[in-house]
This record gives sequence, structure tokens and C-alpha cells, in this order.
Amino acid sequence: MLYELLAWINDVINPPGFGAFDYITTRTAFAAATALLISLFIGKKIIHWLQKMQLKEVIRDDIGLNTHLAKADTPTMGGVIIILATVIPALLWMRIDSIYTWMIVFVVIVLGGVGFIDDYIKVVQKDKSGLHGWFKIIGQVFVGVVIGATLYFWPAFQEYNTLTTVPFLKEVNIDYAFFGESTGWLIYIPVVIFIITAVSNAANLTDGLDGLLSGTSAIAGIILGIFAYVSGRVDFSSFLNIMYLPGSGELTIFAASLVGACLGFLWYNSYPASVFMGDTGSLALGGALGAFAVMIHKELLLPIICGIFFVETVSVIIQTTWFKYTKRKYGEGRRVFLMTPIHHHFEKQGWPESKIVVRFWIIAILLGIISLLTLKLR
Repeated sequence: MLYELLAWINDVINPPGFGAFDYITTRTAFAAATALLISLFIGKKIIHWLQKMQLKEVIRDDIGLNTHLAKADTPTMGGVIIILATVIPALLWMRIDSIYTWMIVFVVIVLGGVGFIDDYIKVVQKDKSGLHGWFKIIGQVFVGVVIGATLYFWPAFQEYNTLTTVPFLKEVNIDYAFFGESTGWLIYIPVVIFIITAVSNAANLTDGLDGLLSGTSAIAGIILGIFAYVSGRVDFSSFLNIMYLPGSGELTIFAASLVGACLGFLWYNSYPASVFMGDTGSLALGGALGAFAVMIHKELLLPIICGIFFVETVSVIIQTTWFKYTKRKYGEGRRVFLMTPIHHHFEKQGWPESKIVVRFWIIAILLGIISLLTLKLR
């Protein structure tokens, strides 16, 4: 919205310097700064309000981690800060006439809303089980259907709607329309649903230590933003020999907003946390990252870009599967890890929470670098 106003001023009055706002790089920098400032200044007021309303984190007393019991007085539902600090700068600095703008904002708002309802039930209604799992899935599926259908049927995407890049392989793409273009949506839309659902749930599992999810999400946002920028430019995409996606550069601005929002939130969420994001933030962040990757046709890179999310989820799957198998076979369930998600395993081993988080950040940075290397190592 602000971009349209500045563009109008530049066209009508033509003051010096206003032409810079036509560049994605300029708007990206302003979006990141705006998001950071919003999360820092509005965040403080929201945290104070959450404390005043006694909206505190619900800590289970049966998880076997006594150190977490001290977090019971920490306010939750702080994901509202991330959503506001992401959506407002995105709408201010992205092009309003871009379909990418409305798709990614839609994902954040709807999944953030689902998470908010879940947190409300837990915190306000004092029901520790929260929103029933099926209702969460319905919300995630709804978002996946809308995004998948838009990417498949929108006229501007027809040339490459069902294609996706294969990492480390030069000029190799997968076409989801295995059985012809007329039925391609039968495969493509379920794939989009699966990705958005999987990444949003994986982010939810990762959100178990102070600063872990906000930090790793910021790192993933930077990497995805770089991919969006080079994919949206004819010169860079040609030089790198990657798929050219007209207009996708606008997503770089969203990525900057998300990164700025996460860093500002991290100011309050780093150990010891003054606020937790709750499902309000985790579902929105995970869904946004998954949808973002789908929009720029880099979803096969998600296990690397969001590698921490992936490992956290796999650890839960391994633990649950092995426990059920051994209980059925031996009459007693056995565990592979001391506790899952895997960050709790390291807590059980005696690692300080802050050390686990920083080491996971380092791993996320290394995985991000590996993801960027796929642009040339093919």
C-alpha cells in the first residue's frame, strides 16, 4: 500500500530519490526494518497486555523436565507479534497487484488464526488438549487447497505450474502432471496440502525451547528470500540456469518482513524467554515457509532449508513407531531417544537450553549454506 503511494508520488511529483522504491532491494530493506521496529515496540506492549490478562503458558507436569515448570508464568500467544510484524510491512512494501502478496499473507493470517484458537482454548478455557487435531488439519488442508488451486489454475502460472526443481541436478525438473495436464491438479494440489501441513506441524514441534523456532525460522526466511530474488530476475535466473518465475521477487520482501519480525520477537523470546509464540506463531511461521517454498518451486529443498524442523519431526516419528512396535512385540514400549522432539533428548542429557538452541542455529546456518550451494553445484 505504501509502495503504491510512493510510486504515485514519484510519477506525479517526481521528487529526487523516490525512484529507488521501484527496486525490490530497497523495499526489502525497508520491510525488514519496519518489521523489526514493529516487533520491538509493539511487542513490548503486547507482552504487557498478555501479562495483565494472565495469558500464561500451559506447562504439562508429566513431561519429566523440571526446568520447564519455571516457565509456567511466562505469557504465551506472542505469535500475534510475529503475525502483525510480518503482515503489516508485507502489505506496506509489496505490490498489492501481485498474486504472491495475497497468497502468502492469506497463509499467515489463516494458519495464525487456527493457532490462536488453539492457544485460546488452552490458556483461556484451561483445556490443555487445545483445539482438536482434526480441526487443525482442516485449517491446514483448507490453506493448502487454496494455495494449490491458485498456483495451478492462475493464468500467469500456466507455463510452469506443475514443475519443481530437483536439487543438485542440472536442468532437471519434476512435473507433477504425470498423467497429463488435464489431471495434473489431482496430484499437484494434494502435494501442496501435504507440504504446508507437514511444515506447519514440524514448526510446531520445534517450538519447545526459548528462541529455537524464531531463530531457525529467520535463517530459513533469509535463504528462501534469496531464492525468490534470483528466481524473479531474468538475468540471475539465466546465469544460474534456474527456473525464471516472473513476479516472484515480491516474495523477497515478505521474507524480509518475516526475518525482521522473528529477530524482533527473538529479543523477547531468547533465553530466558519473556514471551512464547504459542501455536499462534508456530503454525503461521511453518505454513508460511512451506507455502513460500512451493511458490518458488523449491519444495524439494525444504528438508535442507528447514532441516531442524525435519529432524525434530523424524525424531518423533522414530520414537513413536519404535515404542509401539516394541510394546506390541515385547509387551513393553522401548525408546530410541530419552525424549522427543530431539531437543528434549539433549536436555535430558544435561545440555543447557541456551547451548542447544545456539548449536541448532549453527546447524540451520550450515544447512542454509548447503541449500544456496545447490544454485551452482549441479
